[in-house]
Amino acid sequence: MALSDKIKEKISQEVIRTLVSRFESFPTDASSNRNAPFHEAFLKAFSDKIEGRVSDIPYFISLSSWLQGLNTTLGQTFFENIAHHLSQGEKREYTSKKPLGNLRITKSQKDKITQIITDLSNSTKEPNLEYENRAIYYSTVEPFIKAGDFSVDVFIEDENVITAIELKSVKPNSGEMKGEKSKILEGKAALSLAFPSKRIEFFIGFPFDPTVNPEKEARTAHNKARFLKSIINMTKYFAADETLVASELWDLLSQQSNTMEQILKIINSIASPEFMEKYQYINSNENRGTDRYVELLRKWYLVSEIELIVNDDRICREISGNKRLTRIYNKHAFDAKAKYNNDRYIELSKLI
Repeated sequence: MALSDKIKEKISQEVIRTLVSRFESFPTDASSNRNAPFHEAFLKAFSDKIEGRVSDIPYFISLSSWLQGLNTTLGQTFFENIAHHLSQGEKREYTSKKPLGNLRITKSQKDKITQIITDLSNSTKEPNLEYENRAIYYSTVEPFIKAGDFSVDVFIEDENVITAIELKSVKPNSGEMKGEKSKILEGKAALSLAFPSKRIEFFIGFPFDPTVNPEKEARTAHNKARFLKSIINMTKYFAADETLVASELWDLLSQQSNTMEQILKIINSIASPEFMEKYQYINSNENRGTDRYVELLRKWYLVSEIELIVNDDRICREISGNKRLTRIYNKHAFDAKAKYNNDRYIELSKLI
């Protein structure tokens, strides 16, 4: 089943915003990084491996820095925003510094969590989702204590279920899994008290499987057992049924199949060497209504703009003589930060 046009548009808008930000910072030369003596000194040890592949070491260093920035953008912003669009979920932060504040757990729950982590750390027990849930969900004897700070990257509240997902990099830091497990156990315990009538499902999610060989497997495929074993201490602390990898994650979020394929299709339809020229063309008001303009809107899944263009004559009649609406009409589709001007669309669509 295909994603709705509106969801595709929201994904497209995230792709456009990400690409604009990365185009602006892409290194065209090494002028901003001419002197990196420590990096260059260390790279001499690998000169035989990069010979014939890298001709400009300073540029290679600049490009590596840019790629790290892209990784950060995808991990901290893009994947999370796409997850929210697909699921109609949101980020929630239960911390002392945020409006929601800390939740509470019982002393009994805290003791059970400590014991679970100790057993897993000592390898006296293996991760077991059913056992762990039974241990913490029914340890609800007072006194209550304040739960530690925790956030949920994707929080979805349905009629009978709370689904919480912690989105992680496919290459987490060494030693990170113990802390993640402790945080998730405490988060589940706190949520079970905050939402006593609902089942709590808390997952750790990975957007793709880097162990896949594209020459033999689909890029959207995953081998969960192989991937989880590639992460230090992952299988020591997490059971397979509390993890979501690649298409598992995206399909759960959308409640549809082939979601990851559809996301990649949208990205591939927009990402090209001509991207910035096309983006500037779309964001130039004098091009509105041309055949190329409409064609680009369709290719980039910008259905809201297509709706405005199709009804442009009617909108122009309605705004005639109205200074406020004329100013809104003359705004660009995307603002200075490449974010779609949804307020403009809402105001103009009322005139249709």
